Amino acid sequence: MSDVPVEAYLGVAALLFGLGLFTALRRTNAIMILMGIELMLNAVNLNLVAFSRYLPSGLVDGQVFAVFVITVAAAEAAIGLGIILMLARKRGSVDVRDFMELKG
Repeated sequence: MSDVPVEAYLGVAALLFGLGLFTALRRTNAIMILMGIELMLNAVNLNLVAFSRYLPSGLVDGQVFAVFVITVAAAEAAIGLGIILMLARKRGSVDVRDFMELKG
């Protein structure tokens, strides 16, 4: 077992999640919003791995779930970045306020 308590991991994950949430909600740059979402997903991964380490084996396999979250995050980043780049070429900006005109 490690000398670092699980509360330390949870504290770092909460800090990461809060920073990601603040970034995603306060920024108007679409790329920065995606970076905030990625920070939140990394905080979830840290929680999954920490609980997997500290809970008895076989009860929770958080590392498997973390791999799935990383896979989904990579797909989200690729698709989101592709959409943002397409809109940036068309509109000339990555400001989300410029994308409000796309509502139907």
